[in-house]
Amino acid sequence: MKPILLLSLTCLVLTSIVEAKPANTTVTLKQIIEKNLVGGGQISPDGKYVAHSYIVPRKTYVAEDGPVYVELHVTSLDGNVRKFITGEVNILSVQWSSDSHYIYYRAKRDDDKFMGIYRIAIDGGESEKIASIKSNIASYSINHDSTKLVYLAKPVAPKSVEKLAKKGFKANVYEESVKKSDAYEVDLFDLKKEHTKLAIDDHILSVEFSPKNNALLMRVAPTALIDDNLTTSKYRVYNLKGKITQAFKTEGKLSTAHWSKNASKVAMIGAEDKNDPSAGRLFIADVKSGKISEPVKNYLGQVNDIEWISDYQVAFLGHIGTKSEVSVVNLDTQAVTTKIAAGDVVIRSIDVDDSGTRLIGFGSSDKHPRELYDLSSNSPKQLTHSNAWLENITMPKHETITYKARDGLELQGVLIYPLNYKKNKRYPLIMMVHGGPESHISDSWLDSYSYPIKYAAAKGYAVFLPNYRGSTARGVEFSKMGQADYAGAEFNDLVDAITHLTKMGLVDKKRVGITGGSYGGYASAWGATALSEHFAASVMFVGISNQLSKFGTTDIPKEMYNVHARNYPWDKWQWMLERSPIYHTDKAKTPLLIMHGDSDTRVHPSQSMEIYRYIKTRTETPVRLVFYPGEGHGNRKAAAQLDYSIRLMRWMDFYLKGKNKHNEIPPYEINHDEVLKDMEKSE
Repeated sequence: MKPILLLSLTCLVLTSIVEAKPANTTVTLKQIIEKNLVGGGQISPDGKYVAHSYIVPRKTYVAEDGPVYVELHVTSLDGNVRKFITGEVNILSVQWSSDSHYIYYRAKRDDDKFMGIYRIAIDGGESEKIASIKSNIASYSINHDSTKLVYLAKPVAPKSVEKLAKKGFKANVYEESVKKSDAYEVDLFDLKKEHTKLAIDDHILSVEFSPKNNALLMRVAPTALIDDNLTTSKYRVYNLKGKITQAFKTEGKLSTAHWSKNASKVAMIGAEDKNDPSAGRLFIADVKSGKISEPVKNYLGQVNDIEWISDYQVAFLGHIGTKSEVSVVNLDTQAVTTKIAAGDVVIRSIDVDDSGTRLIGFGSSDKHPRELYDLSSNSPKQLTHSNAWLENITMPKHETITYKARDGLELQGVLIYPLNYKKNKRYPLIMMVHGGPESHISDSWLDSYSYPIKYAAAKGYAVFLPNYRGSTARGVEFSKMGQADYAGAEFNDLVDAITHLTKMGLVDKKRVGITGGSYGGYASAWGATALSEHFAASVMFVGISNQLSKFGTTDIPKEMYNVHARNYPWDKWQWMLERSPIYHTDKAKTPLLIMHGDSDTRVHPSQSMEIYRYIKTRTETPVRLVFYPGEGHGNRKAAAQLDYSIRLMRWMDFYLKGKNKHNEIPPYEINHDEVLKDMEKSE
């Protein structure tokens, strides 16, 4: 094997990685990671305020390492923002009391070792602790008159567990030792009263009190394993003694569910059947009879959220293609009317007040990250503005394009043009492939540490994000098209996109890179091996390289069978092997950068190790493997995110822009220490 040549670090000085004074016209990688955004929240029952989380990333090179901070803000419907709880906090699960006087939330405050429940009055004052145990409280619900609260938590570990751990007894029985979540009742009029455990044997995933009485709508599963969450969970109605009063018969994945205002019905988002890759259809369940109906059949999109407007009207948020819409279905007439038509803003979630007249949503556009919107009229009104610095950024052009696959199937994707695009000039392309594959790309704010889109566009790249077959937001039939055909037509769709963009006169097909995470990482590995002739560079993130060993090391084997492979490995050994990138490493001519969290349970880090070792041993093709300590199926901490972005873009620059020989590889070092020293000198 010929030796791989290393370019000196000095000829790869990345002045645009972190700038002392960022340019006012283009975004930096650091800015993409450190952007603020509005999280989720609720409108008050009286419709006056929205209590919501506000996400503040840590400053790289400055703050101690860790995930984002989450503050509590309250915004009025005229756009006046009040910062209730700020700083180094983590505020989750914001809810209102029925009288709109208190805001409840989950957090660790002061010396808390576990996540508890707090409340703060809307007219000010200090937060009051409502419930805490020696275990993290996962979620909760408050009843109709704010006299009771039910929370979910795993059992408190015996004191002996910690003592024995100090003596070295730390054996973990794989899967069997995972504890179920129980439900506990709290008397809000007597907080010192002992919490009552409900007699429910199943693992409880969610809880919502009836708006009329103390009945509880719960989603439960037989175990706490993620696979049962995805494949066998059910919605049931319980009383406070833990007795089942109604059980709804559904099949496949389940998502959000809410009581109707008179508590006679439940609206839920579910799947068509067990082979439906995503919970994206609207169902209505009668609480008395248990009968389930589907008021919006054959919806050619994805239902993402639901809210009751009245006892016979349900508002639903739908994603169709790369856009979103909010519609209302009349359950008496089955008529569907559009409330918010598809436009520049892509809404991610919605909420409504008790009167059903004030509708709010959280969404983004291609110009800004997620913000709060008033959706009460026919057009979204933006209420929050979280990143003033974006006003000085020159934005690249976004466009939803349609193209045809080789078999005639019509496909969509979002194309971002180079910032200073000139017609008839050909540009290098970075194809960014979404994971799942049961997800989709919307034409909104897409920039993140793994999708540094505006940064890439400013550096002269075209960026394309394809919604290949198997993606959601185009109906169930389309989302099932990739099943039982791992890496088949679904990844040929990516090559067909290159052909289309080349025919447009935009892309230089000899300078195409591919990247993605999870299933998108699988696509990136496939592009570097089986489809290597089409890609000049590949960056694989938490991706799949061996479908046989993936099945044996993942936490979602049943889900893989139901909605992806539709075959077990022992049924089709050879087929599974041939649909694995490691099988095609003899074709690997594409330089491959592999990055992975070393604590990933969804796609085990060994998937990255396997393809690294195969390529390293079998070929002369440049390959590199980077592990991120403590990170799972994606990087949560700011430093790991920035490091990832830098490595991704350096790899693409080196092979798509540089005039390097095939066996050359960029240095593995990143100049983090130099940046830190410069920052310390400037303080």
